[in-house]
Amino acid sequence: MKRIKVAVLFGGCSTEYEVSLQSAYSVITNLNPNKYETILIGITRQGAWLRFFGVLEKIQNNTWMDGGDCVPAIISPDRNIHGLLEFRGNKVIATRIDVAFPVLHGKNGEDGTLQGLLTMAGIPFAGCGTLCSAMCMDKDIAHKIVNLAGIKTPPSIVLRSGFTDAELSKQISCLTFPLFVKPANAGSSFGITKVFQKDELYDAVTVAFQHDNKVIIEEAVDGFEVGCAVLGKDSLAIGEVDEIELSHGISAVSPSTASVLSRASERVRVSAVATRRSSISRRRDARSLAVDSMTVARRPATCPCSLRTGM
Repeated sequence: MKRIKVAVLFGGCSTEYEVSLQSAYSVITNLNPNKYETILIGITRQGAWLRFFGVLEKIQNNTWMDGGDCVPAIISPDRNIHGLLEFRGNKVIATRIDVAFPVLHGKNGEDGTLQGLLTMAGIPFAGCGTLCSAMCMDKDIAHKIVNLAGIKTPPSIVLRSGFTDAELSKQISCLTFPLFVKPANAGSSFGITKVFQKDELYDAVTVAFQHDNKVIIEEAVDGFEVGCAVLGKDSLAIGEVDEIELSHGISAVSPSTASVLSRASERVRVSAVATRRSSISRRRDARSLAVDSMTVARRPATCPCSLRTGM
């Protein structure tokens, strides 16, 4: 049986570069080599695109660029190429790929830029489409979209570079401390500060602006974080809701929060009460399913944070 050529993209010009390497290693090692031929495309912090031929451990320990294991390569926007252009000495070699699997985090990976390139190239890809990726990457835009759908979000204000102290003081007057100060377009908690009083704000805003030119300040919410994987296109397979837990643990103890899950007056763990709402009859590896069924994202509904599935 002819194997499907899967281009796995990792790294990137992002503060989440290291996170991407670990995610990519996990994805690659869990793809069935009997069904998929992996083509590894690394992007350096400086934005150089390279096809990687070395051992996978070099991705995990961030030495993939060392030792002559790479050749310059880019995704061609030409749909007739439907894949890579590799630059080997004075030769340019076209390598066709069947599907792309972006494992890039944060800017230049999850913000619609790469998705737009792949769409132009006519290459199917796993994950959310261009519009959904762009909207969900920007916390301010995402708040506005879900508010229109009737989903509550914390009260917040937005700052852009060049703000004055007077503007900051005026805008936060409608908010109640403690506050979270966040870059609007960043992930993995980079640049985020919890602020308990006004004199801490300026430093927190300065840190956030190191990661983006747009900053959102929002009221803190006493709760916990959950995740839910969603796969599919015309029909959706929805996985179990699970709690995102830090090393010190995350739980909800307030009666108001607990009552939502019918577990008032005791500690709540989402993983203990969530029910499976999937139409599929058996558990399958999420990433394998995404490629195997070729249910590549073309609409916002495929995104776990799209309005259709809840955000």
